[in-house]
Amino acid sequence: MKLTKDLTSPWWMYAKAVGFMIIGLSASGLLILEMPRWDVAIYLAISIWAFARAYYFAFYVVEHYIDPDFEFAGLIDFLRYVWSRQKKK
Repeated sequence: MKLTKDLTSPWWMYAKAVGFMIIGLSASGLLILEMPRWDVAIYLAISIWAFARAYYFAFYVVEHYIDPDFEFAGLIDFLRYVWSRQKKK
């Protein structure tokens, strides 16, 4: 059951991506300004990279290699999918 309509407008998709970039850059910049040390910047970069890889796994890898029949609409759908697979075992 879908509760919302899918986003289909390319303009709004780009606007959403730009908004996420602004939020991410602002939060990262504020964190570095708060604690201007190299180790903090490196930990932040590693965290961003790791979460991006986890997101890639949750959507691309699972959908294309593990279970091609299932399509995810978001992280909540992915968590429901993982939970339902655990319950089946």
